[in-house]
Amino acid sequence: MSELNEATTKKSNGVFIGIILLLLVGIGVMAVMYSKKNSELNDCMNDNLELKQQMDDMNKMMAPYIGEDATDNLLKDFKNMVDDYDKIIKEGREEDQEAMKEQQAKIQGLIGELETAKRSGNVKASLIAKLNRENETLRTIMKGYVKQIDELNTKNLQLTSDLDQTTTQLNSTTVERDTYKQDAEAKGEQVKKGSRLQAYGFSSVGLRMKLNNMTEESNKAKSVVQIKSSFTISENPITTAGKKTVYMQVVNPDGKTLQSRSSNTVQTEAGNIAFSDKKDIDYNNERIDLSIYYDLKGEEAIKGNYKVKIYCDGNLIGTDSFTLK
Repeated sequence: MSELNEATTKKSNGVFIGIILLLLVGIGVMAVMYSKKNSELNDCMNDNLELKQQMDDMNKMMAPYIGEDATDNLLKDFKNMVDDYDKIIKEGREEDQEAMKEQQAKIQGLIGELETAKRSGNVKASLIAKLNRENETLRTIMKGYVKQIDELNTKNLQLTSDLDQTTTQLNSTTVERDTYKQDAEAKGEQVKKGSRLQAYGFSSVGLRMKLNNMTEESNKAKSVVQIKSSFTISENPITTAGKKTVYMQVVNPDGKTLQSRSSNTVQTEAGNIAFSDKKDIDYNNERIDLSIYYDLKGEEAIKGNYKVKIYCDGNLIGTDSFTLK
């Protein structure tokens, strides 16, 4: 029995020792792996430090080439683009203005970034390189807008030219129309003048009453009881035929129109005038002879020169004169 227990104890001790050995091996493996990873991490950190050092060294090497001139030129370039965008936004299409303003704001942000680095003395080659790339990109975008505006301006110039040409043609047409109108008006005036009746062959005299109640011509003012004007109205094929009224105006030596009624007035080309007497005729575009009489009705005629004017269709168509002694 004791031998069995001893054998069992030895077996258990062997298993235990095996487990311990396995654990030791595992710990060893883990230690090796940890050491390897730690070594890799250190290598990465060293590489990073080395790269940083190289970057610093490069910045120091580039310092002479990124001095005040390079920084100022870049700032000037950015500010010029901001100013250019002010003009472009005004001239560009309304639908593009928001995008243009965003580009302008981006440039202003880069100006702020560069000015901050300049004030802190931290202008590095990497920053200048980045800003130069941004500058090229932004300028390319701006050039696209400028090209677009130039194309619009070209179209506007073409439209303006077309409009000017159309306006010139319109003005020319207007001048031609006005010329035709003037010609038509002139011809119309000629027709109007041509259609005006003419009176000729006048015989204007004073009449006295004879004992047999007949009248005869007289140039003695104190014996005149009537004034007669005889004349011929000419043939006129272009005037309007039909009923017409012929008016006679007799003006005495004192410049007074002889009238039987003060209401005897007629509208003429010279305005509203008084007339002495009138006569209605039926005009058929042919020559017609007629006489118009004015009765003094007891009014004594005065000595001197009398003027006779004949009107028809509102126009003065003939004049005459006679003298009473």
